This record gives sequence, structure tokens and C-alpha cells, in this order.
Amino acid sequence: MSELTEALALKVDAQLPGSVRRMPALAHELAYETDAHRLLAVCRTLRDAPDLKFEMLMDLAGVDYLHYGLDDWQTESATRSGFSRGRVVRNDAPDPDAPGRFAVVYNLLSITHNQRLRLSVKCPDTAEPVIDSVVQVWAGANWFEREAFDLFGILFRGHPDLRRILTDYGFIGHPFRKDFPLIGNVEVRYDAEKQRVVYQPVSITPRVLVPKVIRHDHRYEPALRDEKVPR
Repeated sequence: MSELTEALALKVDAQLPGSVRRMPALAHELAYETDAHRLLAVCRTLRDAPDLKFEMLMDLAGVDYLHYGLDDWQTESATRSGFSRGRVVRNDAPDPDAPGRFAVVYNLLSITHNQRLRLSVKCPDTAEPVIDSVVQVWAGANWFEREAFDLFGILFRGHPDLRRILTDYGFIGHPFRKDFPLIGNVEVRYDAEKQRVVYQPVSITPRVLVPKVIRHDHRYEPALRDEKVPR
């Protein structure tokens, strides 16, 4: 971890003792987690504390942990024979109603100190994932929260205009949830006889795709890549 990142971590811990928990992150990143009932207080402190001054919300994203940690493909562990091409049948299917399935991640920027921080919070109730809106803290969260609502079904308490922003009118479901079918539920086409757009059951045949994964091996070592091959 860099000295600047560690110095920022000390400032966050001093300003928010007991309110945030350090999360694993890359060496140059700093990530914290907080509880839903502390979210607004934590966000205001991150924005207003002179040592922090995270004035800008760069991005807000929903997360669905339904399949987190489950690997249906041999990728990093694949052998010379190549990738597996079939879905692994599992008996330990994740519980879609288990607590903590949905979370919201906030990527923050301090313009004053030129520093970044990632904050995440899990929704306490999976059946009805609700957390407080941070629009009153960062006005730019308005559309971000609408996206998370539209794609993940996460509700934001206190949002001034929480409605869909990307999917079509009357769309059913939330397409970024892990249990939403990849082919969707309906498809849209123009009916020449009716002279209007109509919805009908999806006609695509579902299939499992082979992932494209770049593995790190000796072929990508700079010394080998840049070495001149004798002729």
C-alpha cells in the first residue's frame, strides 16, 4: 500500500471510528463498508470533513452477490486442454432470498486533495432492498440511483423521482439481477398489419457462451515479449 493511501486510511479511521470497516482492495485503492443505517451520516462526514473533502460522487453501482464466489468455468485454472464448455451442475445453488444479496457501491473523489475512495453498503432486506438516497449529499446521485433501481431493483428512500431510466415502458423485472434470464422474457418487433410495435414471447434459443479470458502466463512477461529472437 502506498504512503498516500495509508495516510488517507488513517484520516478516515479518525473521522469515522466504528462507523466504517476496511475492505480488501488493490494496493493503490482504498475501500470501506458501512451499515445501511449509518450511510447518510458517513457520507456527510466524507464530504464535509476538512481532511477528507470527498465533494464528488464519480459513480454509483448496484451489485448482486447471488452467484458470488461460484465459478462455472475453468478459466484461470484451465489446463492446456482449454476452457470448459459446459455449465457445471451444482447442488449448492445460492439462496436468492439470503440476506446481503444486494449492495450499492459509491466511488468518491476529493477534488481538494486529489484522492479517491470506494464505499459500499449492503441492503438489509433482500426481498425488498431499500437504502437511503444520497441525493441530498451528492446531487449527481439522482440518475445513478435511478439506474440502480431500474437494473437491480434497489429502492432508494427519499429519492425525489425514482423511476426507470434505461428499460422500456412496462418492462418487467430487473435485467442486471443474476437470476434474470440472459435472453430476457419478451422481444419487440414491428407488426406491419397492426402498424405498431408489439411484444411477444422471446424466440431466442438459450445457450451457454464460452467466456473470453486472458490468462497471465510466461507469454506476457515483458522480458520474453521484448527479447529479440535470433534468426
